[in-house]
Amino acid sequence: MTDDVAAARAAAEERSALSHAPVDPDATAAYGGHPDQVIDFFAPRGEGGPGGPAPVVVVLHGGAWRAPHDRRHISPFAGFLARHGFAVASVEYRRGTDDASVAGRWPDTLDDVAAALDALPALVREKLPQADPRRTVLTGHSAGGHLALWGAARHVLPAGSPWRSTAPAALRGVVALAPIADLAVADKLGVCDGAVRQLLGGPEHFAQRQPYADPALLLPTGIATTVVQGRADLDVPQAVAESYADAAAKAGEVVGVTLLEDVGHFPLIDPAADACAVVVEEIAQLAW
Repeated sequence: MTDDVAAARAAAEERSALSHAPVDPDATAAYGGHPDQVIDFFAPRGEGGPGGPAPVVVVLHGGAWRAPHDRRHISPFAGFLARHGFAVASVEYRRGTDDASVAGRWPDTLDDVAAALDALPALVREKLPQADPRRTVLTGHSAGGHLALWGAARHVLPAGSPWRSTAPAALRGVVALAPIADLAVADKLGVCDGAVRQLLGGPEHFAQRQPYADPALLLPTGIATTVVQGRADLDVPQAVAESYADAAAKAGEVVGVTLLEDVGHFPLIDPAADACAVVVEEIAQLAW
């Protein structure tokens, strides 16, 4: 496939994924005082499993940690999960500044993910009484996949980190979708126009902050983890996922990697795409 054809296909996939009307949540709750510190809740609407209280899927959206890309673009995926019997919590967090080219805020982005995950059990009991928070799966797409892997690894953060938890998160597992899972490799590949360096506050902070933010350095977690990756992904290439899985293996942990042929970056969160059904199955295998 020529570069032009591959780029055209990737653009078509992105248009399809972003063509769906946003899905309104059943409830929204704040976990902090900033307008971006909110979580949308979607009640389960289908019979996706063996019955009983619904598992919880926590969704962290992507968008290169940049301000223009908020949780609304992933709400059709959240609604899709709800129709498959899951209770869904879609987390918003502070991203870059109003300058659309700036990715992330240090330390605000990670502050928010840590705070949201800490607040979630109580908020789930309040907003999704039909859910079983003991069966929680954390998922995220692209930059959100990075945040999902990071959120599941807080108990192995360096000592003294303000985000370090005293025990592993109570998760059935993590399903990371085309995640920016290895910051060093992603940076070398120029993923998302230099977003990794921007997230860490610029090249002058990269080496100092990487140990606190890079999932590939926060291993093993002891939490079941699966990466779903399109082989034709031009945004976050397959090499990033493979590097993370290799790092896990070297740390003595097995990370499942599901590679999808002829699939790019966006079909993983596109309810109209076959790849999205694969994602639901991967989540179900951990949740149920």
